[in-house]
Amino acid sequence: MSGLTLKQFQEQVSELLLRHRSVLDVLSKSQQSSASVNRSVIKSVTECGCITLQANKQPYPEDLSLEDAKALIQTHINGELCENCADAITVQLGKQLFYLSALCNLLELDLDDILDKESKKCSTLGLFNLS
Repeated sequence: MSGLTLKQFQEQVSELLLRHRSVLDVLSKSQQSSASVNRSVIKSVTECGCITLQANKQPYPEDLSLEDAKALIQTHINGELCENCADAITVQLGKQLFYLSALCNLLELDLDDILDKESKKCSTLGLFNLS
C-alpha cells in the first residue's frame, strides 16, 4: 500500500486540474464519470458475463434479528468480476474519485473531514443511517 492519504490525493488533484476549473465543468465531469462507472458494471454483465444479476424483492421478515436480516439480504450479484472488468471499473472509480476531490477543492472542503464526519454519523446511527 502506498500510504497516500486523502489529503495528499486532494492536493495532487488541485495541482493537476487545469482545464476544468469551473465548478460547472467539474459537476458535469463528475456526473459523466458516475455514468461511466455504471456503464462499466453493466458491461460486466451484458458483454463479458463474468457476473450475472438476479434481482427480486428482498425478503425481510419482521421477526428476524438484525444479524439474521443482514445475512438474508442479497446483493443480486452472482459470480465474480474478471480481471479485465475489475480493472475497467477501477479506472472509472478512480476518475470519479478525481472529480469528487476536484469538487471539494473548488468548494474549499476537506475530503478527510467529510470522511471523518460521515464515519462518525455511521457509527452513531449504525444500521439506521441509510433507512
